Amino acid sequence: MLIKSIFTNSSGILVSRILGFLRDLLTASILGANIYSDIFFVAFKLPNLFRRIFAEGAFTQAFIPSYAKAKHKIRFSSMIFLQLIGFLIVLSLFVTLFSSLITKAIALGFDTKTVELAAPLVAINFYYLPLIFIVTFMAALLQYKHHFATTAFSTALLNLALIAALLISKGMDKYEITYYLSYGVLVGGLLQVLVHIIAIKNKNLCKIFTFKKHNKKEENRFYKSFLGATLGSSTAHISAFLDTWLASFLVTGSISYLYYANRVFQLPLALFAIATSVALFPMIARAIKNKDESKALNLMRKSSLILIALLSIATLIGIVFNNEIIWLLFERGAFNENDTSNTALILTMYLIGLIPYGLAKIFSLWLYAKEKQFLAAKISMKALGTNIVFSLIFIIPYEAAGLAFASTLSGFILLILTLKEFGMKNFKTLYFSKDSI
Repeated sequence: MLIKSIFTNSSGILVSRILGFLRDLLTASILGANIYSDIFFVAFKLPNLFRRIFAEGAFTQAFIPSYAKAKHKIRFSSMIFLQLIGFLIVLSLFVTLFSSLITKAIALGFDTKTVELAAPLVAINFYYLPLIFIVTFMAALLQYKHHFATTAFSTALLNLALIAALLISKGMDKYEITYYLSYGVLVGGLLQVLVHIIAIKNKNLCKIFTFKKHNKKEENRFYKSFLGATLGSSTAHISAFLDTWLASFLVTGSISYLYYANRVFQLPLALFAIATSVALFPMIARAIKNKDESKALNLMRKSSLILIALLSIATLIGIVFNNEIIWLLFERGAFNENDTSNTALILTMYLIGLIPYGLAKIFSLWLYAKEKQFLAAKISMKALGTNIVFSLIFIIPYEAAGLAFASTLSGFILLILTLKEFGMKNFKTLYFSKDSI
């Protein structure tokens, strides 16, 4: 079942990423690496950041263990949904009202004119967050039932919507194209919601929307775990956000170089590490709930060994052929040879950290399944602090490439600290003992 689930997730992610690269190819060709691509990436960065650390990673890591232990699952899940979607709608309205201030905060290096251009896009893109939370909520329930296909393949819908927006707006004013892209983000979110509603109906899970009276103790336990998981799953994503913020002080195009390089880096990370962790987590959570740690550790051993092999190959290929990869994917239209060279160097800096980031995802699942979210959060914050220090050290001499390398160093710190809490004795037993599980 584990291999089948990993394959399903990987297949869906691969389809989505192929479409994503096609989207990036069109974006690079039509917008290039300039002020217009920068403001769109900044506008999409904020909801994307919240989506990854709040709606997707943190929610799933806290919700599945709590849902597994809940005595009245329908009551528990329905009230959690109602409370969080209400909060996100209010937050989105707040961002709309104060979009200029929010934009200035996330891109301090932008001048007043650039902030004015970016602010409306920030407001539009942020409404993707409540949409994707609805998707994530339904996806968590489907994952608990060992159904991964809908979520894995539905991510392609966002890319299809953005590709359509680019093709429709091709030839228009570049600023107008950014509006088409922003509304394309919302269309993609709505399509993802639709296919998940269909899957929920087919799995007879529609009762989750009945909103019955709930158990306050179960709710409080979830939010305690959720707060810790939100902090704990944030390191890599806040690091990327920090890169964008600091890059706004560098030469025009730096934000775009970081974005394109990170997109390539995210392919093997998502295809192998994220696909594995998504499939593995419900199984580990169930095993821990049933007090079967041997089964949980055995699953982790098999998964991590496969992951090490796959990520090692991906790292080697990516570093050796970095320039060729960026040239093949992006060098056309407004994206020139100099853009390729700059992006390829940043890609190498990111890829050095591929293995530690991937393994940290696997071993952190042990902490989340045991509901040690605040311990994971403490580890995450230490790694983030390291990233901030290294970013400030490397940004002046190495500019955007220095920011990417700082992020990579924080990945090594994250892995080391996670393994320390997992237990080096357990780690050695898994891989080096004759009595390995």
